[in-house]
Amino acid sequence: MAYDFDLVVVGAGPAGEKGAVQAAYFGKKVAIVERAEQPGGAAVHTGTLPSKTLRETALFLSGYRNRELYGLTLDLNTELAVPKLLSRKDAVRDLEVARMKWNLERHNVEQLRGVARFVDAHTVELSGSGGAPRKITGEVFLVATGSVPFQPANIPFDDEDIDDSDTILLLDRLPKTMVIIGGGVIGCEYASMFAAMHVKVTLLEGRTRLLSFLDLEMGERLRSALSTLGVDIRLGEQIKSVARVAERGIVCTLASGGELACEKLLCASGRSGRTEELNLGAIGVVTDKRGYVAVDADYRTAAPNVYAAGDVIGFPALASTSMEQARVAVCHAFGFTYKRVVSHLIPYGVYTIPEVSCVGLSEEEAREKKVDYVVGRAFYRDNARGKIVGDKDGAIKLLFERATRKLIGCHCIGDRASELVHIGQSVIALDGTVETFIEMVFNYPTLSECFKYAAYDALAHFDKPASMSPPTQA
Repeated sequence: MAYDFDLVVVGAGPAGEKGAVQAAYFGKKVAIVERAEQPGGAAVHTGTLPSKTLRETALFLSGYRNRELYGLTLDLNTELAVPKLLSRKDAVRDLEVARMKWNLERHNVEQLRGVARFVDAHTVELSGSGGAPRKITGEVFLVATGSVPFQPANIPFDDEDIDDSDTILLLDRLPKTMVIIGGGVIGCEYASMFAAMHVKVTLLEGRTRLLSFLDLEMGERLRSALSTLGVDIRLGEQIKSVARVAERGIVCTLASGGELACEKLLCASGRSGRTEELNLGAIGVVTDKRGYVAVDADYRTAAPNVYAAGDVIGFPALASTSMEQARVAVCHAFGFTYKRVVSHLIPYGVYTIPEVSCVGLSEEEAREKKVDYVVGRAFYRDNARGKIVGDKDGAIKLLFERATRKLIGCHCIGDRASELVHIGQSVIALDGTVETFIEMVFNYPTLSECFKYAAYDALAHFDKPASMSPPTQA
């Protein structure tokens, strides 16, 4: 039968945009459906870009980067801080929304407004856009509806000073004290951001370490940096209840028996797939308890013509991987030979203060896989650019397989860590060895030079003639 569109994409976030454009690039007739007034999804409006923009604005307003470097003590005008934070966030949002709309328009992707609900595997009904409900059909569907913050039942989110990771962006003032529940990526990022703006932050995490996906050493370096920033980190601590108490503000009762009072509470307890209104059961697609959709290696759901990508399928729930998943899903759906798999080398960036980023194996993973490895480290404090920018705590850590001398892991902490990690990613992807870094010429002064000296440090642990002993200075 003839369908209205070759591809209908539900959700216009990073995954939806890239999936739609990929199909349109190869000549398919594509529509993208978005429930919100503007495209972008959580990445543009409530998550990735807003939080990272707030981070940069917080660093600027607080003078954090210049405090020790120039011996300055800067007073933060808290009344002006919030309007400045929000205005910069809004400016970046508007620019990215405009870019996405332009990209969809230039590829002739039809943009539709409404909440989509599956009627059958080839039909969705759109409603809630102000007009009468309408049905559209498609040969293939891509579900890219993203995720929403998970709200635990024991936390009263109707209190105006209790926020999740979406509503925190609507803050009306800079509080004096804040409790953050959850030491994951979102919790750690906001903890460092508010601490940089002189907010007294307490970070509660039920597990015994922060960000367990990080190399243990790097996780400990981050924990130490957050503590130095003034964050009170409490590991192995659970919340029993939360309530507003007169004269005390928001009071958190801990499972251990203690209490914490604060002016503002942020709950960062993870996210759930945004699938509740899709009526996926009508097409035989079942979601898990967090609303995530199960897919196979090609991102196909239980309905053969329906694919899903991005946060709606769960881990790793990164904007970067979401885009790639959508591209791969569309290529499989239509038999394009262009892009068939998502790279196994996924870089992780945590935009805390300081940044942390990694790709490849951690030391713990290397040991679990019984890989004999060698570690090399270099520190910003020994690097000329590190001295210029005043970052004394930054570091780059490289893991090499002893037998092949190939790079198998790259871990960075400090200024520009999420940029620097791609040097390591490229070398791993191209099967580069410790000698690759030794032979490379790096601009001076740059933080990138740390890769060469981390490689020199690693050479000291390989079997080699004495004449090849590494330099003793950076």
